[in-house]
Amino acid sequence: MADKSEKMKARLPRGLVDRGADDIRAVEKMMATIRSVYELYGFEPVDQPLIEYTDALGKFLPDQDRPNEGVFSFQDDDDQWLSLRYDLTAPMARFVAENFERLPKPYRSYRSGWVFRNEKPGPGRFRQFMQFDADTVGTPGVAADAEMAMMMADVMEALGIKRGDYVIRVNNRKVLDGVLEAIGLGGNENAGRRLQVLRAIDKLDKLGAHGVFELLGEGRRDESGDFTKGAGLDGRQIDVVLGFLLEDIKTAWLADQRRLPKEEFLELWGDDLEHIWLADVDPDKATEKLSKFCSDWLGVDLNTPLRDGLQELQQIAKLCSFAGYEGNRIRIDPSVVRGLEYYTGPVYEAELLAEIPNEEGKIVRFGSVGGGGRYDGLVSRFRGEPVPATGFSIGVSRLMTALKNLGKLDTSDVIAPVVVLTMDKDTESLGRYQKMVAELRAAGIRSEMYLGGAGMKAQLKYADRRGSPVAIIQGGDERAKGEVQIKDLIEGARMSAEIADNAEWRAARPAQVTVAESELVAEVRKILAAQAEERARGK
Repeated sequence: MADKSEKMKARLPRGLVDRGADDIRAVEKMMATIRSVYELYGFEPVDQPLIEYTDALGKFLPDQDRPNEGVFSFQDDDDQWLSLRYDLTAPMARFVAENFERLPKPYRSYRSGWVFRNEKPGPGRFRQFMQFDADTVGTPGVAADAEMAMMMADVMEALGIKRGDYVIRVNNRKVLDGVLEAIGLGGNENAGRRLQVLRAIDKLDKLGAHGVFELLGEGRRDESGDFTKGAGLDGRQIDVVLGFLLEDIKTAWLADQRRLPKEEFLELWGDDLEHIWLADVDPDKATEKLSKFCSDWLGVDLNTPLRDGLQELQQIAKLCSFAGYEGNRIRIDPSVVRGLEYYTGPVYEAELLAEIPNEEGKIVRFGSVGGGGRYDGLVSRFRGEPVPATGFSIGVSRLMTALKNLGKLDTSDVIAPVVVLTMDKDTESLGRYQKMVAELRAAGIRSEMYLGGAGMKAQLKYADRRGSPVAIIQGGDERAKGEVQIKDLIEGARMSAEIADNAEWRAARPAQVTVAESELVAEVRKILAAQAEERARGK
């Protein structure tokens, strides 16, 4: 007899989740729709392994203070360090570099799979999650970035998210680099502080302007008491950074702090600054406005990265407009950063704007469900030559949760299997039951033979827990007559709720018929069709 004191405790590791049938089917349904859009744009499927050499992945994760710098790593027998992939982009860059000569350029591909991050788990933050990426390698112009933004918009609408309930937000790392250069954070010696600033900016939607202000300065203490060290910028530097982030100038930090009273500020600038970032602004006029804002208000010059980044953004906006993506579908937004370090140009995020109930029933804004950008340096690390690339990644689990809560991923059309009960356990009887199951499966009907050791009552309870639509019963009497009993479990459950007592139940014998064995498949089909019709009518 086993010693109960030595039994293992069943427990799920922190930051991981188990997935059930409904979630798996919902993901598969969603991914089939995404795949169809990717294919429509001419992208081809490809896959890379979950494990890569650690140096091939690179050190680009934002969680640098964690063990293994944000990745799960181990050594093989040759003392080579290997890591579980933290995203799908770095392995793709290795694959393209290794097969560069045989691949067509531009190389357009998509892939999906699990990624792993050795991060501190929290609400909505997991150590294992799924991504679905599309990438174009070999196109230097921002037309490829504009296409990514358009494809993201098409994915949202293909999934049933209507216009006005999502937005594709676009920015450019060159703009951000130019801002940081303007406040004295240019050069390799300031790379660490630039990264701190970018990570602070990336939290604007979560922490608001004041939270970012703290992270740009000395640091911030959260509700739990944990302190995050800031980037150490001075007041003027923070003014410049926040001035670029806050699109609605009426609520900008600058209008309330240190320089002019809000009324004087608005009298001087009005709503003019809001239009710097709008998609329909002429690039030259936008550059002129931004230059005036930099010199007159912020006291800095419009440098080359700033000018180039702004002009690329305007080019993206015009390309999207030409293709019919004008309006609020794709929008230039200077607050978009993206957390990974390897982005070198345009960056973009898909954000859900609709208020959606979460799993607890609370109405929330889901925010970003995917994003990406240009990463011209990843493939180049292996090639020693410039290899431009841009890509987009969808957070599968997060988007699936939002779609399910919006009612866009209904999996109720998946029918549970018909269950053939095993009334007798001898080999001959089991063979007859298995023959019934084989006939049902051959007709395309999901079915299973009960393989447990319980009696009839427990078997029917099993079928009920499975959500089975039909149960097949054949005891000795039915076998002698060449017949089977077929129970419509859906109709039986409905009728039983309307029957008052056992006598009435016995008299009614609801939703149960007896047919010849040869009529088994036809009768089951008839019952399943009736159930489908009732579901369609909303019963």
